[in-house]
Amino acid sequence: MKKKISMPMNEFPLLDNSNGVPLFFPYVPESAIEKVKETLKTRWIGQGPKVDKFEQKILELFAPKYAALAVGSGTDALHLAYILADIKKGDEVLVPVFTCTATNIPLLYIGAKPIFIDINPNTMNIDLKKIESHITKKTKAIVCVDYGGYPCDYDELLSLCKKHKLKLISDAAHSIGTKYRKSYACALADFTIFSFQAIKTITTGDGGMLLIKDRSLIKKAKRIRWFGIDREAKQGGIWENDIHEIGYKYQMTDISASMGLASLNDINKIISYRKKIFSVYRKNLSGLKGLEVLPKSSRADDDFCPWMVTILTDHRLEIMKALREHNIESAQVHYRNDRYSIFGKRTKHCNNMDEIENKYLVLPLHMRLKDKDVKTICNIIKKTIEKYQ
Repeated sequence: MKKKISMPMNEFPLLDNSNGVPLFFPYVPESAIEKVKETLKTRWIGQGPKVDKFEQKILELFAPKYAALAVGSGTDALHLAYILADIKKGDEVLVPVFTCTATNIPLLYIGAKPIFIDINPNTMNIDLKKIESHITKKTKAIVCVDYGGYPCDYDELLSLCKKHKLKLISDAAHSIGTKYRKSYACALADFTIFSFQAIKTITTGDGGMLLIKDRSLIKKAKRIRWFGIDREAKQGGIWENDIHEIGYKYQMTDISASMGLASLNDINKIISYRKKIFSVYRKNLSGLKGLEVLPKSSRADDDFCPWMVTILTDHRLEIMKALREHNIESAQVHYRNDRYSIFGKRTKHCNNMDEIENKYLVLPLHMRLKDKDVKTICNIIKKTIEKYQ
Protein backbone atom coordinates (compact mmCIF):
# COMPACT_ATOMS: atom_id res chain seq x y z
CA MET A 1 0.00 0.00 0.00
CA LYS A 2 1.29 3.43 -0.93
CA LYS A 3 2.07 5.72 1.93
CA LYS A 4 -0.34 8.65 2.28
CA ILE A 5 0.66 12.08 3.48
CA SER A 6 -0.98 12.93 6.77
CA MET A 7 -2.80 16.26 6.99
CA PRO A 8 -2.85 17.52 10.58
CA MET A 9 -5.72 19.57 11.95
CA ASN A 10 -5.63 23.29 11.27
CA GLU A 11 -8.11 26.16 11.24
CA PHE A 12 -9.47 25.20 7.80
CA PRO A 13 -11.62 22.16 6.93
CA LEU A 14 -9.48 19.14 6.15
CA LEU A 15 -9.29 16.86 3.16
CA ASP A 16 -10.14 13.21 3.39
CA ASN A 17 -6.61 11.82 3.79
CA SER A 18 -7.41 8.84 1.59
CA ASN A 19 -7.74 11.23 -1.35
CA GLY A 20 -4.14 12.37 -1.10
CA VAL A 21 -3.08 15.95 -1.90
CA PRO A 22 -4.84 17.64 -4.82
CA LEU A 23 -3.20 20.40 -6.84
CA PHE A 24 -6.06 22.78 -6.09
CA PHE A 25 -8.96 22.82 -3.66
CA PRO A 26 -11.75 25.45 -3.51
CA TYR A 27 -11.89 27.63 -0.42
CA VAL A 28 -15.52 28.11 0.60
CA PRO A 29 -15.94 29.61 4.08
CA GLU A 30 -18.82 28.39 6.24
CA SER A 31 -20.28 31.88 6.13
CA ALA A 32 -20.60 31.56 2.34
CA ILE A 33 -22.88 28.55 2.76
CA GLU A 34 -25.12 30.54 5.09
CA LYS A 35 -25.12 33.56 2.78
CA VAL A 36 -26.16 31.41 -0.18
CA LYS A 37 -28.99 29.87 1.89
CA GLU A 38 -30.21 33.36 2.77
CA THR A 39 -30.09 34.42 -0.88
CA LEU A 40 -32.05 31.38 -2.01
CA LYS A 41 -34.93 32.51 0.21
CA THR A 42 -35.20 35.92 -1.49
CA ARG A 43 -36.67 37.05 -4.80
CA TRP A 44 -33.17 37.77 -6.12
CA ILE A 45 -31.22 34.66 -7.07
CA GLY A 46 -30.14 36.01 -10.49
CA GLN A 47 -28.48 39.40 -10.91
CA GLY A 48 -29.67 41.58 -8.06
CA PRO A 49 -28.55 43.82 -5.18
CA LYS A 50 -25.83 41.48 -3.94
CA VAL A 51 -24.05 41.71 -7.28
CA ASP A 52 -23.96 45.49 -6.78
CA LYS A 53 -22.63 45.01 -3.23
CA PHE A 54 -19.93 42.65 -4.43
CA GLU A 55 -18.79 45.16 -7.06
CA GLN A 56 -18.63 47.94 -4.49
CA LYS A 57 -16.71 45.79 -1.99
CA ILE A 58 -14.09 44.92 -4.61
CA LEU A 59 -13.64 48.61 -5.40
CA GLU A 60 -13.40 49.57 -1.73
CA LEU A 61 -10.71 46.97 -1.11
CA PHE A 62 -8.60 47.23 -4.24
CA ALA A 63 -9.45 50.00 -6.71
CA PRO A 64 -11.60 52.84 -5.33
CA LYS A 65 -11.00 55.09 -8.36
CA TYR A 66 -12.22 52.49 -10.85
CA ALA A 67 -15.62 51.18 -11.92
CA ALA A 68 -16.45 47.48 -11.48
CA LEU A 69 -18.59 45.03 -13.38
CA ALA A 70 -19.31 41.54 -12.00
CA VAL A 71 -19.72 38.88 -14.68
CA GLY A 72 -20.14 35.15 -15.15
CA SER A 73 -16.45 34.35 -15.65
CA GLY A 74 -13.01 35.85 -16.08
CA THR A 75 -13.33 35.03 -19.78
CA ASP A 76 -16.50 37.14 -19.96
CA ALA A 77 -14.59 39.99 -18.34
CA LEU A 78 -11.77 39.73 -20.88
CA HIS A 79 -14.18 39.75 -23.82
CA LEU A 80 -15.90 42.84 -22.45
CA ALA A 81 -12.53 44.52 -21.84
CA TYR A 82 -11.53 43.92 -25.47
CA ILE A 83 -14.83 45.38 -26.71
CA LEU A 84 -14.58 48.42 -24.43
CA ALA A 85 -10.97 48.94 -25.55
CA ASP A 86 -12.42 49.32 -29.08
CA ILE A 87 -10.52 46.33 -30.44
CA LYS A 88 -12.02 45.37 -33.78
CA LYS A 89 -11.66 42.80 -36.53
CA GLY A 90 -8.17 42.91 -38.05
CA ASP A 91 -6.59 44.73 -35.09
CA GLU A 92 -3.44 43.26 -33.57
CA VAL A 93 -3.09 42.74 -29.83
CA LEU A 94 0.22 41.83 -28.18
CA VAL A 95 -0.31 38.95 -25.77
CA PRO A 96 1.84 36.54 -23.73
CA VAL A 97 2.50 33.24 -25.47
CA PHE A 98 2.16 31.48 -22.12
CA THR A 99 -1.18 31.83 -20.35
CA CYS A 100 -4.56 30.20 -20.00
CA THR A 101 -6.23 30.12 -23.42
CA ALA A 102 -9.05 32.19 -21.90
CA THR A 103 -6.75 35.22 -22.16
CA ASN A 104 -6.55 35.01 -25.92
CA ILE A 105 -9.58 33.14 -27.25
CA PRO A 106 -11.95 36.13 -26.74
CA LEU A 107 -9.82 38.06 -29.23
CA LEU A 108 -10.86 35.48 -31.80
CA TYR A 109 -14.52 36.22 -31.02
CA ILE A 110 -13.86 39.73 -32.29
CA GLY A 111 -11.70 38.71 -35.24
CA ALA A 112 -8.63 40.42 -33.80
CA LYS A 113 -5.19 38.87 -34.19
CA PRO A 114 -3.20 37.84 -31.08
CA ILE A 115 0.52 38.51 -31.57
CA PHE A 116 2.41 36.20 -29.24
CA ILE A 117 5.24 37.67 -27.19
CA ASP A 118 7.89 35.59 -25.44
CA ILE A 119 8.03 35.15 -21.67
CA ASN A 120 10.50 36.41 -19.11
CA PRO A 121 12.15 33.18 -17.89
CA ASN A 122 12.50 34.59 -14.37
CA THR A 123 8.75 35.00 -13.91
CA MET A 124 6.92 33.49 -16.93
CA ASN A 125 5.24 36.88 -17.35
CA ILE A 126 5.39 38.67 -20.70
CA ASP A 127 8.96 39.70 -21.64
CA LEU A 128 9.02 43.50 -21.74
CA LYS A 129 12.17 43.50 -23.85
CA LYS A 130 10.36 41.67 -26.65
CA ILE A 131 7.27 43.86 -26.90
CA GLU A 132 8.24 47.02 -28.77
CA SER A 133 9.68 45.26 -31.82
CA HIS A 134 6.23 43.74 -32.46
CA ILE A 135 4.26 47.00 -32.34
CA THR A 136 2.84 47.96 -35.74
CA LYS A 137 0.23 50.38 -37.11
CA LYS A 138 -2.35 47.65 -36.50
CA THR A 139 -1.49 47.22 -32.82
CA LYS A 140 -4.35 48.29 -30.57
CA ALA A 141 -3.46 47.00 -27.10
CA ILE A 142 -1.09 45.04 -24.88
CA VAL A 143 -2.39 42.26 -22.65
CA CYS A 144 -0.36 41.16 -19.64
CA VAL A 145 -0.85 38.29 -17.17
CA ASP A 146 0.43 38.20 -13.59
CA TYR A 147 1.46 34.56 -13.74
CA GLY A 148 1.05 32.68 -10.48
CA GLY A 149 0.19 35.96 -8.74
CA TYR A 150 3.50 37.74 -9.39
CA PRO A 151 2.93 41.19 -10.97
CA CYS A 152 4.30 42.34 -14.29
CA ASP A 153 6.35 45.55 -14.39
CA TYR A 154 3.43 47.94 -14.80
CA ASP A 155 5.53 51.10 -14.92
CA GLU A 156 7.31 49.79 -18.01
CA LEU A 157 4.10 48.53 -19.59
CA LEU A 158 2.27 51.82 -19.01
CA SER A 159 5.20 53.74 -20.43
CA LEU A 160 5.13 51.63 -23.59
CA CYS A 161 1.37 52.06 -23.93
CA LYS A 162 1.61 55.82 -23.50
CA LYS A 163 4.42 56.06 -26.06
CA HIS A 164 2.50 54.11 -28.70
CA LYS A 165 -1.04 55.18 -27.70
CA LEU A 166 -2.14 51.66 -26.78
CA LYS A 167 -4.55 50.30 -24.18
CA LEU A 168 -3.19 48.11 -21.38
CA ILE A 169 -5.37 45.18 -20.36
CA SER A 170 -4.33 43.19 -17.29
CA ASP A 171 -5.40 39.58 -16.86
CA ALA A 172 -5.18 39.37 -13.07
CA ALA A 173 -6.96 36.02 -12.85
CA HIS A 174 -4.07 34.76 -10.69
CA SER A 175 -3.30 37.88 -8.70
CA ILE A 176 -6.16 39.29 -6.62
CA GLY A 177 -4.55 40.88 -3.56
CA THR A 178 -1.18 41.33 -5.27
CA LYS A 179 0.70 44.61 -4.84
CA TYR A 180 3.09 46.16 -7.33
CA ARG A 181 5.47 48.66 -5.73
CA LYS A 182 3.20 48.95 -2.69
CA SER A 183 0.03 49.63 -4.70
CA TYR A 184 -2.54 47.08 -5.78
CA ALA A 185 -1.61 45.87 -9.24
CA CYS A 186 -5.26 45.75 -10.30
CA ALA A 187 -5.54 49.56 -10.14
CA LEU A 188 -2.99 50.41 -12.83
CA ALA A 189 -4.10 49.19 -16.28
CA ASP A 190 -6.92 50.60 -18.40
CA PHE A 191 -8.82 47.36 -17.81
CA THR A 192 -8.16 44.65 -15.24
CA ILE A 193 -9.98 41.35 -14.85
CA PHE A 194 -10.31 38.98 -11.91
CA SER A 195 -11.40 35.35 -12.09
CA PHE A 196 -13.47 33.72 -9.35
CA GLN A 197 -13.51 30.28 -10.97
CA ALA A 198 -13.70 27.33 -8.55
CA ILE A 199 -10.00 27.02 -7.75
CA LYS A 200 -8.96 30.67 -7.77
CA THR A 201 -7.82 32.58 -4.67
CA ILE A 202 -11.45 33.36 -3.91
CA THR A 203 -14.33 31.66 -5.67
CA THR A 204 -17.94 32.37 -6.52
CA GLY A 205 -18.33 28.89 -8.02
CA ASP A 206 -17.53 30.54 -11.32
CA GLY A 207 -17.42 34.24 -11.99
CA GLY A 208 -15.29 37.23 -12.80
CA MET A 209 -14.91 40.97 -12.38
CA LEU A 210 -13.92 43.72 -14.80
CA LEU A 211 -12.28 46.84 -13.38
CA ILE A 212 -12.43 49.89 -15.64
CA LYS A 213 -10.21 52.95 -15.26
CA ASP A 214 -12.43 55.19 -17.42
CA ARG A 215 -15.60 55.19 -15.34
CA SER A 216 -17.60 56.80 -18.13
CA LEU A 217 -17.58 53.37 -19.83
CA ILE A 218 -19.54 51.64 -17.08
CA LYS A 219 -22.99 52.33 -18.55
CA LYS A 220 -21.97 50.80 -21.85
CA ALA A 221 -20.35 47.90 -20.03
CA LYS A 222 -23.57 47.21 -18.11
CA ARG A 223 -25.60 47.24 -21.32
CA ILE A 224 -23.26 44.85 -23.09
CA ARG A 225 -23.29 42.56 -20.06
CA TRP A 226 -27.05 42.08 -20.51
CA PHE A 227 -27.95 41.68 -24.21
CA GLY A 228 -27.40 45.37 -24.96
CA ILE A 229 -30.38 46.28 -22.76
CA ASP A 230 -30.35 49.23 -20.38
CA ARG A 231 -31.66 47.32 -17.35
CA GLU A 232 -31.96 50.37 -15.12
CA ALA A 233 -34.08 52.19 -17.67
CA LYS A 234 -36.17 49.10 -18.29
CA GLN A 235 -36.78 48.50 -14.59
CA GLY A 236 -37.63 52.18 -14.19
CA GLY A 237 -40.38 51.84 -16.76
CA ILE A 238 -38.90 54.32 -19.27
CA TRP A 239 -37.07 51.96 -21.63
CA GLU A 240 -37.95 52.58 -25.27
CA ASN A 241 -37.59 48.90 -26.14
CA ASP A 242 -34.67 49.27 -28.50
CA ILE A 243 -31.28 47.55 -28.59
CA HIS A 244 -28.64 49.41 -30.57
CA GLU A 245 -25.50 47.40 -29.80
CA ILE A 246 -24.66 43.72 -29.58
CA GLY A 247 -24.75 42.45 -26.02
CA TYR A 248 -24.20 39.15 -24.21
CA LYS A 249 -25.51 37.23 -21.24
CA TYR A 250 -22.48 37.80 -19.04
CA GLN A 251 -24.05 38.73 -15.71
CA MET A 252 -23.16 37.38 -12.28
CA THR A 253 -25.92 36.04 -10.02
CA ASP A 254 -26.69 37.00 -6.43
CA ILE A 255 -25.96 33.40 -5.46
CA SER A 256 -22.41 33.78 -6.72
CA ALA A 257 -22.06 37.27 -5.28
CA SER A 258 -23.08 35.91 -1.85
CA MET A 259 -20.13 33.52 -1.98
CA GLY A 260 -17.84 36.33 -3.10
CA LEU A 261 -18.88 38.69 -0.34
CA ALA A 262 -18.30 36.00 2.29
CA SER A 263 -14.85 35.22 0.89
CA LEU A 264 -13.88 38.90 0.83
CA ASN A 265 -14.48 38.97 4.59
CA ASP A 266 -11.65 36.43 4.82
CA ILE A 267 -9.41 37.99 2.18
CA ASN A 268 -6.60 39.07 4.52
CA LYS A 269 -6.51 35.62 6.12
CA ILE A 270 -6.51 33.96 2.68
CA ILE A 271 -3.67 36.12 1.36
CA SER A 272 -1.62 35.64 4.52
CA TYR A 273 -2.06 31.87 4.49
CA ARG A 274 -1.17 31.47 0.81
CA LYS A 275 1.95 33.59 1.30
CA LYS A 276 2.92 31.45 4.26
CA ILE A 277 2.59 28.19 2.29
CA PHE A 278 4.55 29.68 -0.60
CA SER A 279 7.35 30.73 1.75
CA VAL A 280 7.60 27.17 3.11
CA TYR A 281 8.09 25.88 -0.42
CA ARG A 282 10.73 28.49 -1.20
CA LYS A 283 12.61 27.88 2.03
CA ASN A 284 12.69 24.11 1.59
CA LEU A 285 13.53 24.10 -2.13
CA SER A 286 16.00 26.99 -2.21
CA GLY A 287 19.57 26.09 -3.02
CA LEU A 288 18.57 22.74 -4.48
CA LYS A 289 20.78 22.05 -7.48
CA GLY A 290 18.80 21.50 -10.65
CA LEU A 291 15.65 23.29 -9.45
CA GLU A 292 14.40 26.88 -9.27
CA VAL A 293 11.23 28.33 -7.73
CA LEU A 294 9.48 31.11 -9.67
CA PRO A 295 9.82 33.98 -9.55
CA LYS A 296 13.58 33.53 -9.48
CA SER A 297 13.88 37.05 -8.08
CA SER A 298 11.40 39.76 -7.17
CA ARG A 299 11.32 43.52 -6.77
CA ALA A 300 11.88 44.51 -3.15
CA ASP A 301 8.72 46.61 -2.88
CA ASP A 302 6.33 44.06 -4.42
CA ASP A 303 4.02 42.08 -2.16
CA PHE A 304 2.27 39.37 -4.10
CA CYS A 305 -0.40 36.86 -3.25
CA PRO A 306 0.65 33.53 -4.80
CA TRP A 307 -1.95 31.49 -6.62
CA MET A 308 0.42 28.77 -7.80
CA VAL A 309 3.86 27.44 -6.94
CA THR A 310 5.85 26.79 -10.11
CA ILE A 311 9.27 25.17 -10.27
CA LEU A 312 11.71 24.78 -13.14
CA THR A 313 13.63 21.52 -13.38
CA ASP A 314 15.18 19.19 -15.93
CA HIS A 315 13.57 16.31 -14.01
CA ARG A 316 9.93 17.24 -14.37
CA LEU A 317 8.65 13.83 -15.42
CA GLU A 318 10.59 12.04 -12.70
CA ILE A 319 9.27 14.43 -10.04
CA MET A 320 5.70 14.09 -11.28
CA LYS A 321 6.00 10.31 -11.14
CA ALA A 322 7.44 10.34 -7.61
CA LEU A 323 4.71 12.67 -6.36
CA ARG A 324 2.02 10.58 -8.02
CA GLU A 325 3.33 7.48 -6.22
CA HIS A 326 2.64 9.36 -2.97
CA ASN A 327 -0.83 10.39 -4.20
CA ILE A 328 0.18 14.02 -4.71
CA GLU A 329 -1.01 15.90 -7.78
CA SER A 330 1.18 18.13 -9.94
CA ALA A 331 0.72 19.45 -13.47
CA GLN A 332 1.64 22.09 -16.05
CA VAL A 333 -1.82 23.76 -15.73
CA HIS A 334 -1.20 26.22 -18.60
CA TYR A 335 0.58 25.70 -21.91
CA ARG A 336 2.04 27.95 -24.57
CA ASN A 337 -0.93 29.09 -26.63
CA ASP A 338 0.74 28.84 -30.01
CA ARG A 339 0.59 25.04 -29.76
CA TYR A 340 -3.16 25.24 -30.47
CA SER A 341 -4.24 25.22 -34.10
CA ILE A 342 -6.96 27.84 -33.53
CA PHE A 343 -4.17 30.41 -33.22
CA GLY A 344 -2.37 29.40 -36.41
CA LYS A 345 1.26 28.45 -36.78
CA ARG A 346 3.68 28.07 -33.88
CA THR A 347 5.78 31.19 -33.38
CA LYS A 348 9.51 31.06 -34.07
CA HIS A 349 10.68 33.97 -31.93
CA CYS A 350 9.77 32.73 -28.42
CA ASN A 351 13.20 31.38 -27.47
CA ASN A 352 12.67 31.68 -23.71
CA MET A 353 9.44 29.69 -23.93
CA ASP A 354 11.20 27.12 -26.09
CA GLU A 355 13.89 26.74 -23.45
CA ILE A 356 11.64 26.07 -20.46
CA GLU A 357 8.45 24.58 -21.90
CA ASN A 358 9.54 21.10 -20.81
CA LYS A 359 10.84 22.23 -17.42
CA TYR A 360 8.01 23.93 -15.52
CA LEU A 361 5.82 22.15 -13.01
CA VAL A 362 3.06 23.41 -10.71
CA LEU A 363 2.85 22.10 -7.14
CA PRO A 364 -0.12 22.09 -4.73
CA LEU A 365 -1.06 25.37 -3.08
CA HIS A 366 -4.39 25.86 -1.35
CA MET A 367 -5.94 26.58 2.01
CA ARG A 368 -5.98 22.95 3.15
CA LEU A 369 -2.24 22.47 3.01
CA LYS A 370 -0.21 22.56 6.20
CA ASP A 371 3.51 23.36 6.63
CA LYS A 372 4.15 19.70 7.36
CA ASP A 373 2.53 18.62 4.09
CA VAL A 374 4.60 21.06 2.05
CA LYS A 375 7.80 19.84 3.71
CA THR A 376 6.87 16.28 2.79
CA ILE A 377 6.32 17.32 -0.84
CA CYS A 378 9.68 19.11 -0.85
CA ASN A 379 11.45 16.08 0.61
CA ILE A 380 10.06 13.85 -2.14
CA ILE A 381 11.31 16.35 -4.73
CA LYS A 382 14.76 16.54 -3.10
CA LYS A 383 15.17 12.78 -2.98
CA THR A 384 14.09 12.48 -6.61
CA ILE A 385 16.56 15.06 -7.83
CA GLU A 386 19.40 13.56 -5.76
CA LYS A 387 19.09 10.36 -7.80
CA TYR A 388 20.21 12.24 -10.90
CA GLN A 389 23.12 14.19 -9.47
